[in-house]
Amino acid sequence: MSLSLEAVSRVVANETHLDQISLTLDPGSFNVLLGRTLAGKTSLMRLMAGLDRPSSGRILMSGEDVTERGVRQRNVSMVYQQFINYPHQTVFDNIASPLKIARVPRDEIQARVHEVAKLLHIEHLLERMPLELSGGQQQRTAMARALVKDADLVLFDEPLVNLDYKLREEFREELGTLFASRDCIAVYATTEPAEALALGGHTAILHEGRLIQYGPTPEVYRQPMSLTAAEMFSEPPINVLDGYIRGREVTFDEDVHFPLDEALSALAEGHYRFGVRPSHLALERQAVDDLVLDVQVDLAEISGSETFLHVHNDKVSLVAHLAGVHSFAVDQQVSLYFPVHGLYAFDDSGATVHAPDASPSAGSRGGK
Repeated sequence: MSLSLEAVSRVVANETHLDQISLTLDPGSFNVLLGRTLAGKTSLMRLMAGLDRPSSGRILMSGEDVTERGVRQRNVSMVYQQFINYPHQTVFDNIASPLKIARVPRDEIQARVHEVAKLLHIEHLLERMPLELSGGQQQRTAMARALVKDADLVLFDEPLVNLDYKLREEFREELGTLFASRDCIAVYATTEPAEALALGGHTAILHEGRLIQYGPTPEVYRQPMSLTAAEMFSEPPINVLDGYIRGREVTFDEDVHFPLDEALSALAEGHYRFGVRPSHLALERQAVDDLVLDVQVDLAEISGSETFLHVHNDKVSLVAHLAGVHSFAVDQQVSLYFPVHGLYAFDDSGATVHAPDASPSAGSRGGK
């Protein structure tokens, strides 16, 4: 089954939730909807599911117009942020519930429930009640109920947001395996760029109800079509510096300037906004042409095994995403290196005019 949205919009009480979205998802594809809170991810998934109707545009499944069909007339499953399980039923009965509603034969129900429970590593929990389970086990139960139905379209609305970091890592690794053998379309909504990278597949970036870019996840990350796409697909957001190309140099001010490399030399002279990803900044030189900046620490924000280092000098403010835990004092002076060859360039309209050929990475290039 394929899924196509043709110029779909959703307007509620004169407020536009989705604006002219056109998107085609291929059979068997795994797709990530990436965007900040209120970007339109849940609104779009509800249209895909048939829970809401678009104000304009069409929705087609395998070429057939299903715009006016409700959720009961579409073969769709959905997993939500919250663990939605029936507390009075065993794990087995929770998973089996959509099959019982569909009057699937008992022997087939047994086989399918055990198959999906085994895939999700909860086969030993089938006789327990939901309240006897951990949060991760409850979410696995909810996911099993969605998968057992063999739906044409499976929607995940930020399903891991309430789980701890370790459980989220486990789920991300397993999702690809779960869908590798299934001939359905999977759509997974997230606010986290690192999660989109970990999940792979294809990514659609949503911003303020509009589709900004769609394509294979590594390609969208490496080659954002605009400054907005680059900001959405970076956490912390990509660092942006105003600068100029003059002669054979890039300059941010009279003190910070460096020779054009071969790629940037193709750009005309003039004003640009240059971007460098926080994960490409480092505390040690990584390449001979790295630019060194002397900066002052504003904050060292430790998140798990990573550090977000906020710094500034009298010309720029930057955030570096460093692997490992680093301790810095406020106002401490440090040297920060960033790769000249890793610069993005955007014109005054925000369109990307140069993207470096960098491999996707949620980590840093180096650290102390």
